[in-house]
Amino acid sequence: MNNNDILVSLDIGTSKIKVIIGEVMNDSLNIIGVGTAASNGMKKGAIVDIDQTVQSIRSAVEQAERMVGMQINRVVVGINGNHIQLQPCHGVVAVQSENREIDEEDINRVLDAAQVMSIPPEREIIDVIPQQFIVDGLDEITDPRGMIGVRLEMEGTIITCSKTVLHNILKCVERANLEVLDICLQPLAAGSVALSKDEKNLGVALIDIGGGCTTISVFEQGTLQGTSVVPLGGDNITKDLSIGMRTSTEEAEDIKRNYGHAFFDEAQEDESFEVSIIGSDRKQSFNQLQLSDMIEARLEEIYAFIEQEIRRMGYRELPGGMVLTGGVVSMPGCLDLAQDVFQSNVRIAIPDYIGVREPQFTSGVGILQFAYHNAKIQGKELFPAVTIEEPEAKVKKQKKPTTQKEPKKEKESGLSNLIKYFFD
Repeated sequence: MNNNDILVSLDIGTSKIKVIIGEVMNDSLNIIGVGTAASNGMKKGAIVDIDQTVQSIRSAVEQAERMVGMQINRVVVGINGNHIQLQPCHGVVAVQSENREIDEEDINRVLDAAQVMSIPPEREIIDVIPQQFIVDGLDEITDPRGMIGVRLEMEGTIITCSKTVLHNILKCVERANLEVLDICLQPLAAGSVALSKDEKNLGVALIDIGGGCTTISVFEQGTLQGTSVVPLGGDNITKDLSIGMRTSTEEAEDIKRNYGHAFFDEAQEDESFEVSIIGSDRKQSFNQLQLSDMIEARLEEIYAFIEQEIRRMGYRELPGGMVLTGGVVSMPGCLDLAQDVFQSNVRIAIPDYIGVREPQFTSGVGILQFAYHNAKIQGKELFPAVTIEEPEAKVKKQKKPTTQKEPKKEKESGLSNLIKYFFD
C-alpha cells in the first residue's frame, strides 16, 4: 500500500465525529478505514466547547489509525450548511503557454480571477465550484486541461462562510495535531455520492437529517442552487422519548436505536421493552407502538419544516423528488413517513462502499470523492495524508532478544500485540 494514494476525510457532526480513510486506485476510491466517536462539544451543528471537540476528533482519528496501522497527519474537513452563502461568479483569463494548451496553472488563474469580488469582512471564501468552463466561446466544458485555446472563462459558484465558524473549526482540527488539506461544503460532497446526474439536472432536494440539525440542499441544472439548515434532528427525538418515558437521555437513545420505528401504522404492538424511570428504582413497560407515536410526531414536524424551507427557497415541485440521508434515516419507517408527508418520490441514499454502507457516512465518503475530483482539475496537492507505521513495528521486533532469560515471554507479548493489531 502506497501512502501517496491515501486521503482522509473529517466529518464533524453534532452527535458523532467520523473519520474515513480512502485509498485512490486507478482513479477509483476504496474505503480502508473508519473511525467514529461521540461528539461532545457541538450543539445544533456549531462548536460550543473547543476542548471537548478536540478530544472527540482525537478519539475518532485514533480509532481509524488503529484499524489500518497508519498515523493520520492531514485531513479534508467538511463544513456543514450553517452560516454558508452561495454567490454566482465569473472569471476570464488569456491562456499563457506558447502552444496555447490549457494547463492547471491557467485553471488556477481563472479561479483566482473569479474570486475578485466584494466580500463582507466577517465572511471568508472557502471554495470556488466551477459550473462550466468556456474556451474561445465553446461552453459546457467540465475539464479544459489539454485543450487548445486563447481565452479561458469559468462560470461557477463562490462559497463563503462566517469567519468565526470557520476559524473555530480549523482551530479544533489543528489542536488535534492535524493539518487541513482542503475544506469541502458537506451538501456538495454528499450530493456527489447520493445523487445521480439526472436527479441533479431535473431538480432534487437532498435532505441530511443528523443529530443536531437537518440540512436541505436543492440541486438543479446540474449544480447546487441553495442550502438551508433547520435546527432539529435526532437529538430532539431522543429528548422527546426521555420526557415521554421519564428516563435518562442515554437510555432513551439506546431504546430509539434498538426499538425505534418512525411510522406508526407499521409499528408492532407486541414488541415490548422495559425502561428505568429516572429518580426511581422502578421500571416501566412500553411497546413499539407507544414509542412510534412519540417518534412519528417529532419526525413529522421535521418533515413539515423541510417542506416549508424548500418552498421558501422558491421550489414548489422538484421532478427528481427528495433524497434522504444522515444517521436518523437508518431508523425503520423514516422512508414510509416521508412518502406519506411529502406525497412525492422519496428514496434513501446509502454509500456503495464496503464498511460504510450506512446513511450516516454519506457526507464523509462524499468529502473524499469530491475533494479528489476537485484537486485533479485544479492541480491541488492532497497526498500524502498518512504515515505508514509498519517500518517502526519491524524495528521493535529486531530489538526483542535483549536478554537470554525470558525470550518466551517477549515472544508471547509480541504475538498478543499482533492479534490485537488485527482484531482490535
